[in-house]
Amino acid sequence: MSVSSVQNQTGSATAAGALTGASSVQAMQNQFLTLLVTQMQNQDPLNPMDNSQITTQLAQLSTVNGIDNLNTTMNSLSAAMLSSQVLQSAGLIGKQVLSPGSSMNLQNGVASYGVDLPQAVDNLTVTITDSAGNTVKTMNLGAENAGTLSLSWDGSTNSGAKAANGTYQFSVKASQGGSSVAATTLMQDTVNSVSQNAQGVMLNLSNSGAVALSSVKQIS
Repeated sequence: MSVSSVQNQTGSATAAGALTGASSVQAMQNQFLTLLVTQMQNQDPLNPMDNSQITTQLAQLSTVNGIDNLNTTMNSLSAAMLSSQVLQSAGLIGKQVLSPGSSMNLQNGVASYGVDLPQAVDNLTVTITDSAGNTVKTMNLGAENAGTLSLSWDGSTNSGAKAANGTYQFSVKASQGGSSVAATTLMQDTVNSVSQNAQGVMLNLSNSGAVALSSVKQIS
């Protein structure tokens, strides 16, 4: 058997092993060593395998093994960090959080909400609408600094009356020097429980469903 034919067998076996998945890493290593020994036993006496070739192949095997061990370690650390996040997030149950959303809940004459500004603005306007899309209240808040703003509405309407308790929608317009600024509306809700899924740690809110912990802008 020639060196080239054994090398071709080695390459084919390695490719086939890769297709079986990471669960067979140990089997792939054993197969590699077996094929390497077979390759050395069947090498051409007139054209023996160079020592540097053996060293290179062993180094490649060591590299693959090192990467696999590193991946295993990183996966373990990731799982441990996620579990730690879930335990820490349990302390948020019962807390009020601001997360991206455009609804507010008016109860007993108060509705809390928020706005996230990427930069300072010289004019911020909030428009509140009812379930039918009718404008209930327009508030010009003037200049505001950059960052997360925690705001509230006292339930008063543009006509001076008091709005009924319930859920309302709101939108914002922000500008600086006449140029529009992309502001993010934030809804306030209560954390009922904590869970985790493929997206990571999730907070299950009273009225708004599940939101990712990473999307929360403020906790109170």
